[in-house]
Amino acid sequence: MGGVTSSKNPAHPGKSIRPEIAVDAEIDEEPAADPTRLNGKRGLVYLGICLVLIGLNLRTVFSSFSAVLPEIMSDAGLPGWSLVVLTTVPVTLLGVFAPLAPVLARRFGAERVLLGAMAVLTVGLLVRPLDLPGVGHLPALLLGTAECGAAIALCNVLLPGVVKRDFPQRLGLMGGLYTTAICASAALGAGFTYPIFTATGHWTSALWFWALPAAVVLLLFLPLAVRQHPVRHQAVGGGVNVWRSAVAWQVTIFMVLQAMMSFSVFAWLAPILRDRGVDGGTAGLMVSVSIVLQMLGSLFAPALAARLKDQRVINAVVALMTGGGFALSIFGPPEFIWVWTGLNGLGQGSLTAVALTMIMVRTRDAHTAAHLSGMMQGVGYGVGSAGTLMVGQLHQATGGFAAAGILFLVVGSLGAFFGYRAGRDRFV
Repeated sequence: MGGVTSSKNPAHPGKSIRPEIAVDAEIDEEPAADPTRLNGKRGLVYLGICLVLIGLNLRTVFSSFSAVLPEIMSDAGLPGWSLVVLTTVPVTLLGVFAPLAPVLARRFGAERVLLGAMAVLTVGLLVRPLDLPGVGHLPALLLGTAECGAAIALCNVLLPGVVKRDFPQRLGLMGGLYTTAICASAALGAGFTYPIFTATGHWTSALWFWALPAAVVLLLFLPLAVRQHPVRHQAVGGGVNVWRSAVAWQVTIFMVLQAMMSFSVFAWLAPILRDRGVDGGTAGLMVSVSIVLQMLGSLFAPALAARLKDQRVINAVVALMTGGGFALSIFGPPEFIWVWTGLNGLGQGSLTAVALTMIMVRTRDAHTAAHLSGMMQGVGYGVGSAGTLMVGQLHQATGGFAAAGILFLVVGSLGAFFGYRAGRDRFV
């Protein structure tokens, strides 16, 4: 495996870093990607608004589906296997399509790829609830969900680089707005989908609603993106081979385990709460509050992690908080259900943030950080989707969520172990 050193990282001495903004997927391009062509300061503000609004659409597909899952299953008559696929495929595609994003950006420009991704996301959200004559809802659900997963994967990879490139003097502000928007999108999907279902009387309307904000962002971003004139770029080498580094694999496995828990919360927490007797509206509200607490965790955890000599303790603690909160949401006394979901939310937000922070504190240069980020996203999301898959299969096999609770006690414990290993003061 690749060599490892154990000294302070000179690039980040006690510095608080937003990893999502610090990693640029286009860093290996030659010539370097130019900033977005804009008409003065107003154009820059307009671009910033568009990027934040794109972030505000990147998680609704996950949380909106789970908010009305019992209604979908009952009305559409879906087979059990389809539920497992529909909750797993979009997360898997986040990993599958992540490596394609820099390739497309080199050919068409990041702005036009983002525009295309938003178009695909809008179409996917429109297709998802369709009832096709003779075949029912299942084919459209599968196709639309897959389109959404592919589109979100491209945005996940390219948005941070565009923010870093066009807002070099405002990374703190844009980092806060961008990451908050992504968390808020999950909270909005969880909190408003069931009330929309109640108001309209059908789950298809509740899912179709989320195509509206995506279409608005598409139209807002259209004139800005088509104005760009992409220049062909070539990929050049830089940094170390992260695939041969033991530290890189420890960080990546830590990312896999946090992704298993993170996307399982999006897909399954609302159904778990409803299985415990919580009504649909309250379950959606509880998931939204849990996600707001994720936002708090993601705000404070990276600053703490970056100031520590190593991150072994904080990585282990937040992994155990997340797995324990998930299990207690299933096993714990129902009168404390708000406490359990809150513990899970605070732990999950902190866990996701410190896992991403490992990209910066375990690497010495921007090229290595970008390569480690690509490795973590490809493997992390691709393998991490097994979490939603296993929860679905266990639920289908047992008819309940008790086995899933045991699963996430195990996953949380493994996350603590690999987080402890990844948190040692060593570098890729």
